[in-house]
Amino acid sequence: MPRSTAPITTFLNPHTASIYTRGVIAATLLLAGCHSKTAATPENFITALNAHFAERPDCLMPDAPRFPFETSEPAKTRQMDALVKAQLLTVAREPAIHVSRYTPTTTGARAVPRFCYGHRVVTSIDSFTPPAQANGFPETQVTFHYEIKDIPVWAKTAEVEAAFPDMARAATEASSGKATLAKTMAGWSVPE
Repeated sequence: MPRSTAPITTFLNPHTASIYTRGVIAATLLLAGCHSKTAATPENFITALNAHFAERPDCLMPDAPRFPFETSEPAKTRQMDALVKAQLLTVAREPAIHVSRYTPTTTGARAVPRFCYGHRVVTSIDSFTPPAQANGFPETQVTFHYEIKDIPVWAKTAEVEAAFPDMARAATEASSGKATLAKTMAGWSVPE
């Protein structure tokens, strides 16, 4: 017996065909919604967070100092001397007034003033709150794990790791963080 290639709707009466067509359209929209950029899914949250962190690197000095930079504080001198050993800065000492003056080297000029050492890459979403209206948009609180990627060679030196233990820990261990994400027409993003 030959197989019919006619669409299934030709075998249904017009009323049933209309219901069938609406059901197919609804199912298609429902499935498309599951893969939408605006759905509250771990995958969409990871995408939003990674886009955010790609433009916001982690840095040794969140409050950027102005160079030439002078200090007499022992802890800050130790940190700056580590950057001298990493060949990012040069130092001139003023023993009479107990001050060290630091200026960037040619290599260091690319890293000043904040000395950024990589950016976060989210590896997993641990939990998130149900989206709720806040500030005009649905928002969720997300807890996640991340790693630091694209770490420059100077940040991996023993002197820099010893002088900046928080950076050394962040660069070698998986860490966790929290963020607020807001749902927009284009998808999820970190509100500014």
